[in-house]
Amino acid sequence: MRVIFKTIGMVRKFSVGLLAFLLVCSLSVIHPSFGAGGRTPVYAKNGMVSSASMLASEVGVSTLQAGGNAVDAAIATAFALAVTWPSAGNIGGGGFLIYHGDDGMATTFDFREKAPMAATERMYLGLDGSVVNNSNHFGPLAVGVPGTVAGLYLAHQRLGSMAWPDLVQPAVELARNGIPITYSLQTGFERSASRLRQYPASARKFFKADGSFYRLGETWVQPDLANTLELIRDQGADGFYRGENAERFADFMADIGGLITKEDLAAYEAKEREPIRGNYRGYDIVSMPPPSSGGVGIVQMLNILEGFDLAAMGHNSADYLHVLTESMRRSYSDRAEHLGDPDFNEAMPLDRLLDKGYASKLRASIDMTQKSESSPELFAQVYESEETTHFSVVDKDGNMVSLTYTLEFGYGSAITVAGGGYLLNNELGDFNAVPGVTDQRGQIGTAPNLVAAEKRPLSSMTPTIVARNGKPLFAVGSPGGKTIINTTMQVILNVIDHEFNIAEAIEAGRIHHQWLPDITSVESNTLSADTLNSYRDRGHQIRERDSQGAVMGVYYDRDQDLFLGAADSRRGDGGAVGY
Repeated sequence: MRVIFKTIGMVRKFSVGLLAFLLVCSLSVIHPSFGAGGRTPVYAKNGMVSSASMLASEVGVSTLQAGGNAVDAAIATAFALAVTWPSAGNIGGGGFLIYHGDDGMATTFDFREKAPMAATERMYLGLDGSVVNNSNHFGPLAVGVPGTVAGLYLAHQRLGSMAWPDLVQPAVELARNGIPITYSLQTGFERSASRLRQYPASARKFFKADGSFYRLGETWVQPDLANTLELIRDQGADGFYRGENAERFADFMADIGGLITKEDLAAYEAKEREPIRGNYRGYDIVSMPPPSSGGVGIVQMLNILEGFDLAAMGHNSADYLHVLTESMRRSYSDRAEHLGDPDFNEAMPLDRLLDKGYASKLRASIDMTQKSESSPELFAQVYESEETTHFSVVDKDGNMVSLTYTLEFGYGSAITVAGGGYLLNNELGDFNAVPGVTDQRGQIGTAPNLVAAEKRPLSSMTPTIVARNGKPLFAVGSPGGKTIINTTMQVILNVIDHEFNIAEAIEAGRIHHQWLPDITSVESNTLSADTLNSYRDRGHQIRERDSQGAVMGVYYDRDQDLFLGAADSRRGDGGAVGY
């Protein structure tokens, strides 16, 4: 029997006074609908949450049932993921949230991590000008000032309807009482064991007292994380960025050689920003602005593709894959040259990059018989980990949230704050570490994304909401590093051009090209040999991979007044839950 968080009366369990979320059986008047991935969507009448963790999705739907709106449910889901999906769900990382109301109002919240005040442009370089010991990706110098708690709190202050403590309490209960070890958790801990065991607090958190692995079905309790979540529950964002946790965090950073101080934590601010907006075949595309590169990239590619009859080409035909690849090539080249933190790059040519006239010129440069060349002498692409997580929410009124957040690598830096119980990110690896040096190996040194104090690194996270006539229609997004933008775009094309339902759109095979290296990644066993041969005949090089991304989507069928949800079967313990 499944269990789900339900609100039970006005229980005064804590001194601050708040609603208690208790674990009860879901044998209630309203039964949730569940789905764990596949080509058939989950259907519901009142709301939907789709995330990488079924437990977290249940928490989100429980919040909707308790009267919360899409933002409330997103906040509760995000905190629950910090307990149930530790490889990417977090309070020690950062990300982006997009909100689109049924009334047409749309906004975004940027809670990307920031470099600490002591960060410098050449902080990772040795005397020979090269990065020392991969220190921009591994170790305490790779940790950015976390943004998740500040971002969720700002979204709540702007758009939330329930009391803040009620939204954090379910995560407290999950951490305090324990969750069952799933196969994904078990294998994730095992794969990352060598990294996690480098740090005593991580070893204590992820392994038993005798050092052995947790096994399927056993209970995993996280008391230190529960204590930190209680501080956040009772004090809001100050519970993380000031006081007891800030003292602990800063002292821990000093002990292990990190740069983040109490001043860095107190100075961190999430930002509400105007969305990137586009229009594709009459649909409104609402996506994330810089420091995410996703919104610009997805609108630019859709602008290019709008000039082709994609439906007539046929889904994943050789012609279709060719024009997708060529649009990706051009967009990722512009990404590398122009995009970064807007607070440090006032001259980014966003109007030009988003202009349909500019897209027409790029489209005209595409030869249908031959691939274009990617020039390695210009700009390369810095590496981004694929271990991120995304979830989507729609409430009974049709308001939607699309949220992507990350620790960067799976389990981030692998560093758990001693006594705090939460993992830290290694997001500063997304900066260009070596100024002015760009080469064929993928190193990039262009100016917009160089390290600077209090700067946010460029990201590919692409939470997106598609609307029609000012009303949100569906919300999607994905993990996957640089593949995120292309994954999200292909799901949108699958819905609009190919008329797939949201589950079919998510499950369909995907490709990825990022300009450099000049190779197209293709998911194995998704394309016919004839299609691949025709695609290769145009000069494209192919590399097969197991899977690409893990999209979590929700869709509002306004004709039937039904909500549809789908959780990508490619990864995780995910599920779409509605009621």
